[in-house]
Amino acid sequence: MMLRQRSIVIVAVAALAAAGLATGTAQAATAAHKPGKSGATSASCSQAYLPLPDPSCTPGAYNPAVTQATIGQTICVSGWTATVRPPTSYTNALKTQQIAQYGYADTNPSDYEEDHFVPLELGGAPRDPHNLWPEPRYGNEPAQSKDSVETRLKNAVCGHKVTLDAARSAIASDWTTALSRLGL
Repeated sequence: MMLRQRSIVIVAVAALAAAGLATGTAQAATAAHKPGKSGATSASCSQAYLPLPDPSCTPGAYNPAVTQATIGQTICVSGWTATVRPPTSYTNALKTQQIAQYGYADTNPSDYEEDHFVPLELGGAPRDPHNLWPEPRYGNEPAQSKDSVETRLKNAVCGHKVTLDAARSAIASDWTTALSRLGL
């Protein structure tokens, strides 16, 4: 049965990709994070928001294939994120460009994770530059800290403890407080 679900997901993703929908041209993560300028073309992004991205450069974006109604065929299927994760050839090139946009003194790409602000585990847009940013692997709240929050939120959504919209809103507002905001 799991193999059949995975096949259905792969076929659905392929169909969305063919229709141009799986590229991540989705809505901004929250009304508070509306784009002020494009993450792909902005001249500078502020580090003042760290450990969060600059909301004018990286407001977040959703994958339109992931909704509360489709979580059983998308994010709650083991291995689903691998079917939508963009190739490193795409993310590494974007990371290099965005490191410059953020004005990081350390320009070594290996010191950053090209992070999905709204994670793939919660139906974030896979390739939309508005949903990707070079998150430092160093500092008070390094990139690795966010990964466990993403997993706990996905498990709460798939366990029907919180809605997809509530989890997305909490992580997009501030991933460092997302779990406590939702009582997790």
